[in-house]
Amino acid sequence: MQDRFIVTGTFTDDPFAIDMAQYIGLREDISDTVSLKTYANTEFCPRYMLDVFDDENIGKRLKGKIVLICSSTTHEWSRNDLAMRACILARAAKENGAESVVLIEPDLFYSAQDRGAHRVGDLEKDRPVSDLKKFDGQPFTALLYAQLLKASGVDAVVTVHNHSVKVQNLYSEIFGGHFHNMIPTEVYAHYIKTSNFVQTGKDGDNLVIVAPDKGATPFVNAMFDALQLSKCKRVIMSKVRTGEREVSMSLSPDSEVQLDYLKGKDVIVFDDMVRTGSTIVRCCDYLKTGKPNRVCFCVSHFNSSPEAREKLNSPAIDEILTTNTLPDIMNRDCQGRLRHKLTVLKIAKWMSRYVMRLYGEDDGRYDKNFYKVDMSSKNPRWPPPHMY
Repeated sequence: MQDRFIVTGTFTDDPFAIDMAQYIGLREDISDTVSLKTYANTEFCPRYMLDVFDDENIGKRLKGKIVLICSSTTHEWSRNDLAMRACILARAAKENGAESVVLIEPDLFYSAQDRGAHRVGDLEKDRPVSDLKKFDGQPFTALLYAQLLKASGVDAVVTVHNHSVKVQNLYSEIFGGHFHNMIPTEVYAHYIKTSNFVQTGKDGDNLVIVAPDKGATPFVNAMFDALQLSKCKRVIMSKVRTGEREVSMSLSPDSEVQLDYLKGKDVIVFDDMVRTGSTIVRCCDYLKTGKPNRVCFCVSHFNSSPEAREKLNSPAIDEILTTNTLPDIMNRDCQGRLRHKLTVLKIAKWMSRYVMRLYGEDDGRYDKNFYKVDMSSKNPRWPPPHMY
């Protein structure tokens, strides 16, 4: 296994890349595998560290290698910088003979820029002129990024819980069957059922899971399947946006139960991402009127900002469960006032296992122990009964 994979990050000492290399089983430090050098004029020029005494295989020393480029965010580099670095690293790998180049980007860059001023693809054929006008003068940046990655030599893309169907479709088209959108239902379900995050009751009779809007319904349905709790109930919310950051909430007719069913129950609201927190706080405020025992929020991508921390500190939310797809959330300063009700599930093991399975290298070591839990001692549930 160690002879087949090469792992690098897009910046020096990327903790996500270091974890991926460790869990895949690489003994060599990633900084000894690729030199991420920058010229005095600020241009990036990486060099894969190969055999300096081999003059027979120049430009071919990566033959048979699977190069994993781990791309995570950091305050020190902009996403624009990191995206270009990923492209250059991919080109360097391909030009030196790599068998396959895989971009592992937990929060896929430019996914929010999934529309432009023209109709692109079947999903956009009915877009009205008024919607096209909103993007007049702008590029369809998600499409551009996918095309750049492909042109740079990226063969496969692995990401986590991408929120845009348009982005998923265009990446699937550009990369064929080599676009992998990992939904962390397995991780969440295991933690919910084996921790004291909530009390699920017998066969889930004390648990209600909630979609804060129609778009989150497929995620909630996938969570229902993953939980395998037959008596768990699902609630779907109807959201109407009344301003840039103002929404009103009501119960959708598609919900399995009414508001009074929530009394004394434990409730989890599921969503793919949070930026300002306005929608989730309004949703949880509404759910609280049903007098549940506990209302929690589970989100895959947590964008930590002063506004989000302030809003999500609302008493309407008892606890927040997230992953480290955006690594800044691991920093206690970035957690800020939320550290007392925030639990982070570290998913590098889970992603490493997935990549190893893709290439037939899974040895089963992470079948039971496939994520880690990070929780501040400020959380009332500290210490957790078990750490994975």
